[in-house]
Amino acid sequence: MNHHSALPPLPAKADLVVVGAGVVGLAHAVEAQARGCSVVVVDAADRPDGSTARRSGHVAVTTQDSTALACALASRERWLKLGRDAGFGVRESGAVVVAQHEDELAVLDDLVAARAGDATLLDHRSVADRTPVTRAVGGAWLPLDLRLDPPAALAAVSDWLGTRPQVHVAWRTAAQTLDAGSGRTLVRTSRGEVVAKRVVVAVGQDVGSLCWEVGAELTPVRRQLLRVAPPMPDDAAARGRLTTGPVVLGGTTLLRDTAYRHSRALGEVRDRWRRHRPDVLAAEIHLSLQARADGSVVVGDGRAPADVPGRSEAVDGLLLTAAAELLGTGPLTVLGRWTATEPVRARTSPAADPFVLGEPLPGVRTVNVTDGLATTTALGLAPRVLDELF
Repeated sequence: MNHHSALPPLPAKADLVVVGAGVVGLAHAVEAQARGCSVVVVDAADRPDGSTARRSGHVAVTTQDSTALACALASRERWLKLGRDAGFGVRESGAVVVAQHEDELAVLDDLVAARAGDATLLDHRSVADRTPVTRAVGGAWLPLDLRLDPPAALAAVSDWLGTRPQVHVAWRTAAQTLDAGSGRTLVRTSRGEVVAKRVVVAVGQDVGSLCWEVGAELTPVRRQLLRVAPPMPDDAAARGRLTTGPVVLGGTTLLRDTAYRHSRALGEVRDRWRRHRPDVLAAEIHLSLQARADGSVVVGDGRAPADVPGRSEAVDGLLLTAAAELLGTGPLTVLGRWTATEPVRARTSPAADPFVLGEPLPGVRTVNVTDGLATTTALGLAPRVLDELF
């Protein structure tokens, strides 16, 4: 029996077919429908369940650089509008990067100087006023950053798109082949064929299944995240600053976020970690704390070793220790563990932006956002891709 027979048929043709209903694919569908295009979105899953849905939901605007910064700033405004239109929550929470060493504060001072009013240097008292962290030499306030719940946001955007004229979102529908010819592309799916003027393929690390040459440019990396019970149960004020306040970022984030690469003090930070905690560097710990409405906290993230099957207990331990040390608490109680698999460039340079764009066929674009930055940048990237595609 064909289990797709009970599903409604796909439109025979569309201006744009989007393969993949994660944040990158949906961003292109949102932009295309705003331009008056007919759009078909297909995804093999039955709900949003890709790497974006498994991330923490921090829209990290201020710590991007160059093209990624421009896309992040545009994404910020689009997230706020989309939240109103589609009816999901987007919090203008901002973020605080905590410096626990003078070299970290020097890096943050350079960022504040470069951002011209979009970041503010904090002393230790101001950090304690905004966050539950009481042991810091200072920090930086990043007011442009946002918080959202990725699964809820993606589901709401998908549902909202389904109500728009000339838009069809098809879950449980796998794209199988793409055949170009006569200025059109025939998209064969598990539910039939669609003739498309243009196609965007946004399936993350799975892009090699449709476009092998693009897949060769990417390597899948597993990032481990945790959810812990509300810390500081006896300190209601500190708990409130975490639950309703900004995203809290630790000093290890300076080593991965591109905006810090221009600081001469960054080398001192890296050398200190290399001398004293090489295990933290090896696991690429990118410490962020983002509280949920129930007071529990999402702790992310660390890179699972490629040669370790399943989950690395060592990486979980590094995340839990770093979070407890930043908050000044005892051991944290784990409520949940999960992994988000994301693409990174197989070959890269320090100056490379996170976007890997390909044209495997005329009228077809593959769009991948690496390094976990899809939520931060995709809504701003989509207009640029469609400007070139149409």
